[in-house]
Amino acid sequence: MADALPPFYVPGNLNISAASPDWLNKGDNAWQLTAATMVGLQSVPGLVILYGSIVKKKWAINSAFMALYAFAAVLICWVGWGYQMSFGTVELTSFLGRPNAALNQGGLLVQPYSASYFPTATMVFFQFVFAAITLILIAGALLGRMNFLAWMLFVPLWLTLSYTVGAYSLWNTGGWLSKAGVIDFCGGYVIHLSSGVAGFTAAYWVGPRTAKDRERFPPNNVILMLAGAGLLWMGWTGFNGGGPYAANLDASMAVINTHICAATSLLVWLALDMTFFGKASIIGAVNGMITGLVCITPAAGLVQGWAAILMGMFSGSIPWYTMMVLHKKISILRNIDDTMGVFHTHAIAGSLGGILTGFFAEPKLNNLFYTTPHVGLLYGLTDKKVHDGLKQFGLQIGGILFIIVLNVIMTSLICLLIRLIVPLRMTEEELEFGDDAVHGEEAYAIWSDGEKLENSRHNSNYDLEEFPAATKKPGNDMKMV
Repeated sequence: MADALPPFYVPGNLNISAASPDWLNKGDNAWQLTAATMVGLQSVPGLVILYGSIVKKKWAINSAFMALYAFAAVLICWVGWGYQMSFGTVELTSFLGRPNAALNQGGLLVQPYSASYFPTATMVFFQFVFAAITLILIAGALLGRMNFLAWMLFVPLWLTLSYTVGAYSLWNTGGWLSKAGVIDFCGGYVIHLSSGVAGFTAAYWVGPRTAKDRERFPPNNVILMLAGAGLLWMGWTGFNGGGPYAANLDASMAVINTHICAATSLLVWLALDMTFFGKASIIGAVNGMITGLVCITPAAGLVQGWAAILMGMFSGSIPWYTMMVLHKKISILRNIDDTMGVFHTHAIAGSLGGILTGFFAEPKLNNLFYTTPHVGLLYGLTDKKVHDGLKQFGLQIGGILFIIVLNVIMTSLICLLIRLIVPLRMTEEELEFGDDAVHGEEAYAIWSDGEKLENSRHNSNYDLEEFPAATKKPGNDMKMV
């Protein structure tokens, strides 16, 4: 019926008289939608490609699929209850908003905040892609052994019980850390520190990969891995550039600082690899790029360009040291199998970025973004506002401690709950054979690999007469020749 209500319609008053009301800024709205799409492309296809190509061939599909599933599952949870818990105006506690759906047209087509000149629908989409990439980053620590059914349960539970708490506390104007004055421009704490700590904690509960996989885990396609990394880098233009919620001066500053820090960090990591290992590693360069992007995120629109270079130097060296040196010396780092090293690239780099933000935050730039003044410690010392600078520096450290404690506790509780329902870890057969045992599919059907068609779960009904290129040789399994 033409007049039938759409699915999931939520009754409400739709007081909209024009498609472009007076408060709508078309430039801001277009930029926010573009920035959100760029962040979405970081996940799908960016991290799907990166994960699927940086792992062993037998784990390519499972790794990519974990990212794809999380992207879809987070969206449904987000519009169902997650957005209102994170950014809603009805407070449940000082840590959390009240769960509610973000599906009412009467709410989606009005301003989310008086200072934002685009509709709530744009805000919901923009914040969704941030929530989604956080779960996908967590997956990086669990590649190559987590039970896919357990992952399917983990995603909605962690989004609901952990991500929303961090997002509300830091990004909602009613959140207690927001009121206290902790700076997190675009997710150094909410996204990167959270995903690094949660991924590392979940990796402890899931357990390590097989000994064979831990000893040797070569990428199956380094060039494709670079394509995924490139999408991640360029997508960060929207990641940090969308932080001000407007196409304004601060967005431009955030974008240029983002790329300055990433490039510096990549070069520093590369120089350290060449100095101590004698070779330029492309995987090392990608790690340096990521740590630079993560480090600048809490500060992107709040520091000057020279500070972005210094932050890049720190992000290219300190995470390098923790990954390449300390990781082999500290037993907890050595024993917990963090497949993609998200603890180093996101937890360490995110914490570093938060601390350096407390040091380099420039008051005038902060006034472009925040309604209350923020003074980095450096400017507190030079402008004779030492108390303000020390306070901001201390608040940044306090925010780090809160996010760490939150994610260790909630991630542990979630993993313990899930393992009461399904095993957290794959079976020994699945760990041995990978994608074909888990999904019945394999990433590459290359003739020289001798694909065994009759043993594949999805190809068991192939008929030799239908596929004449397939032949059966005496004493050998059916192969494509």
